Amino acid sequence: MKKIFALLTCLSLLCFQAGNHVFAQDNNDTTTANEATDTNNVASEAPAETETETVAPVEEEPVPEPKGHQLIKKWFIDGGPVFMGIVLVCLIFGLGFCIERIISLNLATVNSKKLLSEIEVAVQSGNIDQAKEICKSTRGPIASIFYQGLERMNEGMDIVEKSIISYGSVQMGQLERGLIWISLFIALAPMLGFMGTVIGMIQAFNEIEVVGDISPSVVAGGIKVALLTTLFGLIVAIILQVFYNYIVSKIDDIVNNMEDASIAFVDILVKNKG
Repeated sequence: MKKIFALLTCLSLLCFQAGNHVFAQDNNDTTTANEATDTNNVASEAPAETETETVAPVEEEPVPEPKGHQLIKKWFIDGGPVFMGIVLVCLIFGLGFCIERIISLNLATVNSKKLLSEIEVAVQSGNIDQAKEICKSTRGPIASIFYQGLERMNEGMDIVEKSIISYGSVQMGQLERGLIWISLFIALAPMLGFMGTVIGMIQAFNEIEVVGDISPSVVAGGIKVALLTTLFGLIVAIILQVFYNYIVSKIDDIVNNMEDASIAFVDILVKNKG
């Protein structure tokens, strides 16, 4: 009995699977037929749509003109790599010297009144070594000048004053170090620009001579390229000139402060000499 039941169960499962397979195949055949019909309909309708539709002409959008840094980049490329590259090198080196001087001068600036008060306290107490240590631990030319004066304090005030004046001149020279190179690049940048302009004008007239006719496009293009070198040379000179004036004014402030502090320092030594 169990064998018969098992046999019937297997037959029913086989019939169920066969029915599913036939049903799936019928669905696939129906889907294929429907797709073929749709394809034929599309193929028959496509010519009609093609005949009725008209293709609109594509309008070309105007190319936007470069602005800002893109315009400067375009002018730089149009000016030519030779003279534009040299002018750019002048700007890079000039800014390098300017940044170095600005950092050095800011580090050289100290509170001279506070330094004088600390040295005065040490000198009044007779501790000259402590005053020297204060000068060593303080950065800047003023502290260096005070240290030189303290070193020669036992040699007389005349020697102290001469030492302060001499070492002050040395410190001024160190503060002005590098300015000659900045002024060189300020003068060199526009001169290179003018040279590029002259060479560009010569090339423009040479092209006119080759063409044999004064074409506005040839003349305008050559003059434009020639003037771009002068433009960038003047821009570089203006930028470096602004930094140069700032550095000079900073040096003047430090020198004035140094002179005033030196006078006050000598007065402190004279009061406490005895």
